[in-house]
Amino acid sequence: MNASKLILGCLTLLGLMTAASAHAQQEVDREALAERLAPVGQLCLEGEDCGTAMASAGAGDTGTAGDAIDGEGIYRSICMACHETGAAGSPVRGDEAAWAERTGKGFATLLDHALNGFNAMPARGGNPNLSDAEVRAAVAYLVEPVMDVPAAADTADDTAAAPDEDASATASDAAPAESGADGEALYASAPCAACHAAGIAGAPKLGDTEAWAPRIDKGMETLYASAINGIGTMPPKGGAGLPDEEIKAIVDYMVGEAQ
Repeated sequence: MNASKLILGCLTLLGLMTAASAHAQQEVDREALAERLAPVGQLCLEGEDCGTAMASAGAGDTGTAGDAIDGEGIYRSICMACHETGAAGSPVRGDEAAWAERTGKGFATLLDHALNGFNAMPARGGNPNLSDAEVRAAVAYLVEPVMDVPAAADTADDTAAAPDEDASATASDAAPAESGADGEALYASAPCAACHAAGIAGAPKLGDTEAWAPRIDKGMETLYASAINGIGTMPPKGGAGLPDEEIKAIVDYMVGEAQ
């Protein structure tokens, strides 16, 4: 009798354990199924908050905002077109000789040039949507092989410093106030030469009659509008921020060279 009760108790316990195990397995299966069925993206309509606040919050959990910015990625999508090829006199990344004089001015000056433009380089590399922090991250990656990059906090307020004398002189020389602007001089000192001298990103080269022909056929007003408002990968006014009349003078010069 006692043996029968013992056997019955063992069977009951085994049944309970089996049921508990099956229930736990069901929970695991549900979670795995839910994970497999989870959407891989989110539909976002124009004007809605497309999760940027959540992304920002997530970035804050992993470190400072600067730490989360992919400087290399920004460099490769914006800056490398010139800084990997040396187009328009751009110093090539890692070329210590080309960077020697520039790095001697300090990181804050290099950052100021990147933010505000310098010689043929447009402000923010021609992408006005880049934040100051994103520009800084790209510059840090660009110059990392040739100089010690200071911590972000050490240069946070440096961009408000007085503008570099060379940059001021260039800006004043490149932007005559009178309507009879010198298109050739403006072209040489504005960001236009960075792409149009080498045909970067599909830009028609200066003097290339064949490349310019279909564009000229559309008429000068269309060319003016494209230059002022931006078209394709070219930002509005080539990122130069010059008055409309001076942009038109540059277009006139470039068209004249192609005819």
